[in-house]
Amino acid sequence: MYYLVGGAVSGLIHLLVMYLFLFNWQAPSKKIYYQPKYIKAELVALSPKSFAKPSKKHQSDQIKSVQKRQDGEQQKRDAKERQNAEIRAKKVAAESELKSKKLAELRKKERDAEEAQRKKIADWESMLDLEAQELEAREDDEATQSYYQIIRQRLSDNWSRPPSARLGMTVKVRIILVPTGRIVGVVIESSSGDAAFDRSVEQAIRKVDQFVELQGMDGRLFELRFRQVTVLFSPEDLRL
Repeated sequence: MYYLVGGAVSGLIHLLVMYLFLFNWQAPSKKIYYQPKYIKAELVALSPKSFAKPSKKHQSDQIKSVQKRQDGEQQKRDAKERQNAEIRAKKVAAESELKSKKLAELRKKERDAEEAQRKKIADWESMLDLEAQELEAREDDEATQSYYQIIRQRLSDNWSRPPSARLGMTVKVRIILVPTGRIVGVVIESSSGDAAFDRSVEQAIRKVDQFVELQGMDGRLFELRFRQVTVLFSPEDLRL
């Protein structure tokens, strides 16, 4: 009985040794324990003065400081806005001035062009008027000479030269007419010095009495050249 128990114990020990070899058994290491150091903490009561409310003056100063800062920032914003407004206003004024200048230049060009056109038209009309006047003057001269010829012929036909007439004698007479050609006045402007010669001239004019040929004359030409007609009588010829 004792042999059996001993054998069983020996077998268990061998099995245990084999198990330890198989699983790489190591002897347990010695554990080292460190003793922690403790921090001593104490509760400290704060003094009531540390949490005292700020005074009214301090609060007022803080409010004033904040208000001052806000006012300063607002002033800066206002100044910036004014500066921007001035820049915009200057830009608008510059653009407006430029537009006004361009518009003035355009209007000046238009006025100059219109003035040049008016001058051109005026020059053209003036040239036409001058040509018309020259033509009218030529026509007036031709008509005048034609009517003068009629007057000379009528006066010559009615003039009886007196025996006292001598070469070099002249009488200058102004004859006053109305549009019908009737003679309404005779004025001796320059005498020949011989009464009989002067009288014969006046009698010849009054004998004619009326130049009926003048009735068809243009009224403008009559007023211009035939309202008063000056005639020079001399024994050699009769001149107007």
